[in-house]
Amino acid sequence: MESDKNNVNLNNNAVLDQLTLSDSQKRQGAVKAVIFTLIAVFIFFVPVTIKGTTDVVFGIVYKSIKSNLGLLGSWLGGIIIMGNAIASIYGKYLCKRKDSFLYRYYAEDSVIHPLFYLFGGVCTLILLLHFTVPSFTGPACITSPDIGETVYSIAMDVALIIPVSGIFMPFLLNYGIVDFIGSLLEPLMRPVFKTPGRSAVNAIASFVSSASVGVLITSKLYKSGVYTKKEAALIATGFSAVSVGFAYKVIETAGLSDYFLPIYFIAMLITLIISFFMCRIPPLSRKQSVYLDGHEQTREEIQAEKIPARSVVRIGGARAIKKAATAPNFFREIRSSLLDSCFVLPKVISLLTAAGIVAMIIATYTPVFHWIGKLFEPLLVLLGVPDAAQIAPSLPVGIAEMFLPVLLIADKVGRLSLEARYMVVTVSMVQIIFFSETIVVMLSTKIPVTLKELVICFFERTVLAIPISALFMHLLF
Repeated sequence: MESDKNNVNLNNNAVLDQLTLSDSQKRQGAVKAVIFTLIAVFIFFVPVTIKGTTDVVFGIVYKSIKSNLGLLGSWLGGIIIMGNAIASIYGKYLCKRKDSFLYRYYAEDSVIHPLFYLFGGVCTLILLLHFTVPSFTGPACITSPDIGETVYSIAMDVALIIPVSGIFMPFLLNYGIVDFIGSLLEPLMRPVFKTPGRSAVNAIASFVSSASVGVLITSKLYKSGVYTKKEAALIATGFSAVSVGFAYKVIETAGLSDYFLPIYFIAMLITLIISFFMCRIPPLSRKQSVYLDGHEQTREEIQAEKIPARSVVRIGGARAIKKAATAPNFFREIRSSLLDSCFVLPKVISLLTAAGIVAMIIATYTPVFHWIGKLFEPLLVLLGVPDAAQIAPSLPVGIAEMFLPVLLIADKVGRLSLEARYMVVTVSMVQIIFFSETIVVMLSTKIPVTLKELVICFFERTVLAIPISALFMHLLF
């Protein structure tokens, strides 16, 4: 039966499986699936070494653009943040025309969002003047290398990750690799993590490129009707882990470079173990299995994902071919993906700058995280973790910025035991949820989770991570 791809939902596997292609369409689909999948794998998953630097192609591209732009890039990003601050004040508070772009762009924001955007814009202006005007002296709480410079550097990374991923994401999402991997891993992902098999792609993309990429993929598939609200929330909060490159930076700072491979793969395993528990406890377990268009996920739709073990390769391959054969116009899809990415960019980097700096100021200048950390000290002592009192305050600081827990012990590396440093590194790597990146990206891209839920999930992940990490600590050291 010939089907018009414009009138059917090919993200529904039951529909995709019933689609019939002609022999020529199958051949074209197979060629497109192979070529574009190889390109996607090369871009996102294959490390290459250029001029002594090893990274995936995606990482090399956006870092190269950032390096070539230099200070100009920082100013361009700053202009976007400051422009967003001004536009949000007008769009949210002053604009009366409901059909205007600015009104619609900020309509779903709360009344306090423009205040965050404005604070981010002010901080950005201070930092840019600090970078470019030698005689300018801004507040130390903003211009400090450990606060403003760190947060702004991350914001500029994300400012490039978003459009670059927008250009390359159609290679990953439109030509069958997601459907093929999803078919292979459905028997594992659905019963263990309560997510579809294709969610494994999100996890892999996060591990090898960037946590933001994982969140953006999840958002794109949620908006496309592939994931339900519950699935999108579980995937974004459970699989958007730190990249290999950033993980190495964290492990190296803690003086554990000799243990990089075991620590990194242990962290990956612990991330999956925690996700097993998180999908079974509130608030994520209470999320509705409802798609963005409002229809509830049916048992038939879940069953359509399941494939007999002996047929996974054949059916997964057939789905990939059909998806590639019916893929939209390549250049039109890249344009659409790029526009979608750039649409959220001003809000993401504005919130990231504002929330990241606020969280870092609280962590640096107040005892709040120290007090919260004291709550974890008895658990660390009970689990036999050395130097528990010294490292306990660093564990909750991860909600501000994933790198901050290690920075807090950086000057104590020579005095802290291997076990204590391992605990700080591993727990911070598996917490996933932090203000300086993943939280604001999730909130800005409309992943169906609230700020309150994300904070609760952070502490749940931390409490789960401590005993599991301690178990591996005793096995490793």
